[in-house]
Amino acid sequence: MSVRREQLQDRAIVKIAAHLPDLIVYGDFSPERPSVKCFDGVLMFVDISGFTAMTEKFSTAMYMDRGAEQLVEILNYYISAIVEKVLIFGGDILKFAGDALLALWKVERKQLKNIITVVVKCSLEIHGLFEAKEVEEGLDIRVKIGLAAGHITMLVFGDETRNYFLVTGQAVDDVRLAQNMAHMNDVILSPNCWQLCDRSMIEIERIPDQRAVKVSFLKPPPTFNFDEFFTKCMAFMDYYPSGEHKNFLRLACMLESDPELELSLQKYVMEIILKQIDDKQLRGYLSELRPVTIVFINLMFKEQDKVEVISSAIQAACVHITSVLKVFRGQINKVFMFDKGCSFLCVFGFPGEKAPDEITHALESAVDIFDFCSQVHKIRTVSIGVASGIVFCGIVGHTVRHEYTVIGQKVNIAARMMMYYPGIVTCDSVTYDGSNLPAYFFKELPKKVMKGVADSGPVYQCLGLNEKVMFGMAYLICNRYEGYPLLGRVREIDYFMSAMKDFLVMNCSRVLMYEGLPGIGKSHLLMEIEYLASRHENHRAIAIALTKISFHQNFYTIQILMANVLGLDTCKHYKERQTSLQNKVKMLLDDKFHCLLNDIFHVQFPVSREMSRMSPLRKQMELEALFMKILEQTVKEERIIFIIDEAQFVDGTSWAFIEKLIRCMPIFIIMSLTPFSDIPCAAASAIMKNRNTTYITLGTMQPQEIRDKVCVDLSVSSIPTELDSYLIEGSCGIPLYCEELLKNLDHHRVLLFQQAESEEKTNLTWNNLFQNSVRPTEDIDVYTSMSEGRNEVCYLASGVRLKNLSPPASLKEVSLVQLDSMSLSHQMLVRCAAIIGLTFTTELLFEILPCWNMKTMIKALAMLVESNVFDCFRNSKDLQLALKQNVTTFEVHYRSLFLNPREGLGHNDEELREMEGEVIECHILRFCKPIMQKTAYELWLKDQKKVLHLKCARFLEESAHRCNHCRNRDFIPYHHFIVDIRLNTLDMSTVKKIATSQGFKTQEEVIFAKSELPKKYKFPENLSDAEIKELVLHFFDNIIIRMKSSQEDIIPLESCQCEELLQIVLLPLAQHFVALEENNKALYYFLEVASAYLILGDNYKAYIYLCEGEKLLKTLTNENSWSQTFEYATFYSLKGQVCFNMGQMVLAKKMLRKALKLLNQAFPSNFISLLFQTHVEKNRLFHLMNQHPQEDSLPGKKLAQLYLQAYCFSLLWKIYSFDFFFRYKYYGQLAAMMQMNASLETHHDFQIIKAFLDYSLYHYLAGYQGLWFKYEILVMEQLLNLPMKGEAIEIMAYVADTLSHIKFLMGHLDLAIELGSRAHRMWSLLRNPNKYHIVLCRLSKSLFLKSRYKHLVQVLEWLWDLSVTEEHIFSKAFFYFVCLDIMLYCGFIYRTFEECLDFIHHNEDNRILKFQNGLLLGLYSCIAVWYARLQEWDNFYKFSNRAKTLVTRRTPTVLYYEGISRYMEGQVLHLQKQIEEQVENVQDCGAELLKTLERLVAQNTTGPVFYPRLYHLMAYVCILMGNGHNCDFFLNTALKLSETQGNLLEKCWLSMSKEWWYSASEFMGDHWLQTVLSLPSWDKIVSGSVPLQDVQKNKFLMRVNILDNPF
Repeated sequence: MSVRREQLQDRAIVKIAAHLPDLIVYGDFSPERPSVKCFDGVLMFVDISGFTAMTEKFSTAMYMDRGAEQLVEILNYYISAIVEKVLIFGGDILKFAGDALLALWKVERKQLKNIITVVVKCSLEIHGLFEAKEVEEGLDIRVKIGLAAGHITMLVFGDETRNYFLVTGQAVDDVRLAQNMAHMNDVILSPNCWQLCDRSMIEIERIPDQRAVKVSFLKPPPTFNFDEFFTKCMAFMDYYPSGEHKNFLRLACMLESDPELELSLQKYVMEIILKQIDDKQLRGYLSELRPVTIVFINLMFKEQDKVEVISSAIQAACVHITSVLKVFRGQINKVFMFDKGCSFLCVFGFPGEKAPDEITHALESAVDIFDFCSQVHKIRTVSIGVASGIVFCGIVGHTVRHEYTVIGQKVNIAARMMMYYPGIVTCDSVTYDGSNLPAYFFKELPKKVMKGVADSGPVYQCLGLNEKVMFGMAYLICNRYEGYPLLGRVREIDYFMSAMKDFLVMNCSRVLMYEGLPGIGKSHLLMEIEYLASRHENHRAIAIALTKISFHQNFYTIQILMANVLGLDTCKHYKERQTSLQNKVKMLLDDKFHCLLNDIFHVQFPVSREMSRMSPLRKQMELEALFMKILEQTVKEERIIFIIDEAQFVDGTSWAFIEKLIRCMPIFIIMSLTPFSDIPCAAASAIMKNRNTTYITLGTMQPQEIRDKVCVDLSVSSIPTELDSYLIEGSCGIPLYCEELLKNLDHHRVLLFQQAESEEKTNLTWNNLFQNSVRPTEDIDVYTSMSEGRNEVCYLASGVRLKNLSPPASLKEVSLVQLDSMSLSHQMLVRCAAIIGLTFTTELLFEILPCWNMKTMIKALAMLVESNVFDCFRNSKDLQLALKQNVTTFEVHYRSLFLNPREGLGHNDEELREMEGEVIECHILRFCKPIMQKTAYELWLKDQKKVLHLKCARFLEESAHRCNHCRNRDFIPYHHFIVDIRLNTLDMSTVKKIATSQGFKTQEEVIFAKSELPKKYKFPENLSDAEIKELVLHFFDNIIIRMKSSQEDIIPLESCQCEELLQIVLLPLAQHFVALEENNKALYYFLEVASAYLILGDNYKAYIYLCEGEKLLKTLTNENSWSQTFEYATFYSLKGQVCFNMGQMVLAKKMLRKALKLLNQAFPSNFISLLFQTHVEKNRLFHLMNQHPQEDSLPGKKLAQLYLQAYCFSLLWKIYSFDFFFRYKYYGQLAAMMQMNASLETHHDFQIIKAFLDYSLYHYLAGYQGLWFKYEILVMEQLLNLPMKGEAIEIMAYVADTLSHIKFLMGHLDLAIELGSRAHRMWSLLRNPNKYHIVLCRLSKSLFLKSRYKHLVQVLEWLWDLSVTEEHIFSKAFFYFVCLDIMLYCGFIYRTFEECLDFIHHNEDNRILKFQNGLLLGLYSCIAVWYARLQEWDNFYKFSNRAKTLVTRRTPTVLYYEGISRYMEGQVLHLQKQIEEQVENVQDCGAELLKTLERLVAQNTTGPVFYPRLYHLMAYVCILMGNGHNCDFFLNTALKLSETQGNLLEKCWLSMSKEWWYSASEFMGDHWLQTVLSLPSWDKIVSGSVPLQDVQKNKFLMRVNILDNPF
């Protein structure tokens, strides 16, 4: 039975019938329109309070997850209960009017008495429902019910395509009045209903001064059986389900297919409903909170007229209303009749029907309808209310009886304006502001208190088109403010200045046309141009702004321009205009032709006989000739510049006149326009392709310019980084979008302001680890300062999630217009793409699209790319590059385009095929506008979203790991063994694949490995250091040869794709799981993402996603599970890594200790436990080093734990070795030892080798000379025993690179270069850019110190190529760092200082550089040193202070010490200046500086390679302070170290310093300036123009004069 019921309910006719009452479904009506039918019955009017307020609450909700679906659920929870009661009691729901409904019990008159009793019983039970139901969403839902009975008339009217019906008569008026008398939970009977009912059954309460009565309760006799009574009553109801259909609520659920009836019923249903019924894909897509424009029309008739008489008037009005609405895609939603008035509820902007300029069209339609209906016979008064805003549009009711309706405050406002302002067209302030119609279209009305509307805001009367009030009203809309800069339009102003120059010099016409999208800033640009043009003497700039209405007025543009030229725009009366005109044209026009000007300038010259005989065409020609003469005379006296805003609204006649004008006389015309919607007229096209026309397509604002705009608009000195990203992404560089987003944030009170605090942080925590704000460019600061010198910053309210904010209604409307203009299939594609996110791949989109084939999808995508809905990219690097810069302004050469016209449709097809090919090749796509993605996402219902998110997650998890190049592993080793996160079930082949990728072996592989296992290779004893060195280098040479020549699959076919997988797989997958509320899975992927960003060197992004993960951690409840404990440990270890990278060692140590405690490896906190733990770990290390290797792999969970422990310990020993306290040396030793033990326990070669190398480095830095060598030998022995395949090659490359790094730190520069060059060759073959750039950076510093410039330049060229091809900002920054070093210390120029400085200015806010403090510290310090040497102290302070903020972020890395050594050099040079100027306390400064340098040398993490430079600086400080003995000591120490290390660069400089300081040579003040000016370029050195040995002499000689030393 249930299957049968489902089959019936799935029929189209049943679905259509659900939208209609039985009165229509089973009605037998005349085909004539209008058609009238009379009957008797009982009416129930139910008004439900609370829904409008709830709709308003939802429509203004801040977040996207509070939308239409929740509203639908709540609405239908209550309304369906009422509908069900009405249907059970035999009622027929006639209409749903928003949050009210009208029901009918149609019976013979003699049955009214009993049926009224049934209806009263039904009404009381409806009230009972709401006493029992729980109130949701904080609502107080109550109902008011009015009942009436008597004679009812039904009118059916419409046209061939649409039919409407309404019921009228005294009973209809009575039921409305009864409901109006009701209070909450009342049932009111109309007088006639009380007269007709069985009074013995109903207890009532009299209403003072009213004939109507209030029902108290039913009082049946004791023997009364209501069920029998009800059954008897229902026998008289024609369509009440009975017999075998008694279990159905409604008989219409059983309708059999009947094409004729179906066709008849379709005419009563809106087209969008029929589309939804036909297209099952879009189930539920009509229910949404949507910005629309409501037009409420009320027609009042003469009181004595009856429906039979007024039906023709309603029919005529309906036909006209339908025809007017159809043009602009508006629709009649409801028609009903109360109090002798007929009301039409019309809506513009229903789903699928959104059109551009919706509000303008609604007002134009309202005026048209008003004018027509006012002329219809029998219509006494026409009243129209127009309101715009977000309302609920959706299907309301029960599954068997529902209607598509609109609910919201804006519906109420439109209805109230219609009733309280009769006889006119009124609109609210939102409609007025959004109409794009001139102000003279409207008149503000006095405010009235309107029932049910708390504050409607200003109300305006729409006057319509009235030429006389329009005269002289078209001025430029914007006003120029001195305190507000025109941002990001330098190039556009340059175009104007160039065209202006040509106009003045060549004395010929010039046309400058700026085309741009709405909101891009055209009006502001013209405002600035008007200001610039007006500054010139003898120039007259006339600026006007047109509106859409201007296009429909013949010659309007020229009328307004000429009125300005003649000075008529300031005349207040027609007589004043007439006198002025007479004086100005008397020499040009005969008096009898003055009346030519009557219509165009609204004057009243007498009409002559000659004029009355002229044809309209002749009049136009005479008028144009007159205007030409006037302009000809005017341009002789002054230069005329016409400025026209919104020039797409210039009428055709005006275009033709302008085209003649520019051919006849020198005039400068500047226009702004949005792209033409249709092909422009011939005259406009001729102007566009004129050789004197410059046509500019305006680009969007760049990200920095948007940031500047926001700071200026808010008058703040900085904004939060999150807000900056949100506005840059959301605005797409369009100023209006940015302003609307800011207004929306302000409306929701998201933006807070406070006085700026000092930048120095006192209490550093995880939450303020990163500077969470961005500043505007320096030249904007003057506009952002507040009055009275206040300096405010903006910050976000606590807990705000900007990325989840619902878009502003104004921007949502723009997206809906574009979305509704698409076909249904394209809409479906866009909506599915919105589920995936802003960026998506074609593969994933194809996976979730229902019933599509790939060819169809590609074709649709190509069309959407062509329509600027999507952009496509070949890879994630192209995507990231595109996101950094918006589209810039460019010139369009229409003349050349017209000379090569397109070849019609065939060419367009060819373009589309090309685009399809591009889409296939570029598998990554992104929404052009994030607002479109958010808007499309909100259209889905919650359940639908979940299904699609689940599909996405299932598809993505197959690729949710590192790339094939990196053997598909987790970013956190063995992470997936700990947490059960997979949605898909795994077959055995998949399990084996995953296990193999993580280093596990099958049983067969283990057996094979045992049988084939060679003997362990050991280094021969008693080998000399030189022999070992040769053996090691020979080994790596052999590896490289085998890599190049081997036929095996050793070298990967593609480079590492982990960064792309991170962007298009891992991040989206985490977001999908958040949407699915699978918090444990989302956490897993956020941790993977954070780890990936740390590997890629992006500390800030890692921090952001760890913060996301932290929110999810707090939601997890299963605290005792090992998987959750491990996630906590991982979370703290990653936080520790971020803190470590940011130089916050105290925080890092705290985090890592927490992680280790969770991993059951608590690190000792006092000296006694330290000694005990050290003893235990020593024994453990001895045991692990001497045990036989195991062939069986450990369980994945154990490996994950061991890897994470080793990771934490490797960071801990570096932190402890960085501290000055002696006891921390032992903590460091223990941490290094525990790292070794955890790594040895894994039995994984790579992990063990990494631990050996770390342990060796630890002993190097700690000064244990004998031990480090032992572990290096062990590393090489391990390598020699590895097979030449897969991961082993990467291990070997890693070892070569790490050994090179260690040798560099220790000052073994020659060996560092040898090993580094081999590591470089290996990593270049392995195609891993993230490793390759590190090798090049390290190798360049060794070559730099060795003064091997040819090789250094070669390495820099490789580094540059890598930075460009991979868009690798770190490589590029390091490249410029070395270039600065070359200028400062090597004596030649590879890249100019200006280029290096420009790079810093453009990239210092780059998030990767900003939080790679060592590199940025080095760049800032090098610039500061440069300026200090040139004694440009203001510039020195600027960059030295920037560097100073980074000094406190102490990290035990080479980059940090490179940077700090340059910073200290700058401070030493500054000390020399202070001594020279005899500054107070300078001796204390010198002593403190010397102590700082000594501390840097004493730290065991620096490595000896930095000692020569530090000793050199110490020597300089000593000699400045008159301490010659220590100066000698430091100089000689530095020289000795330089000699030992082979540091030729420092050695040469030291020798020159020693000679200079102790010689009798006189000081040359401008020595360095002369050196800088003569620095040769590398090209000159290569060409032989400058000998390389001469370059060595271009050193900076530190100034000192010991004899005049003040101490």
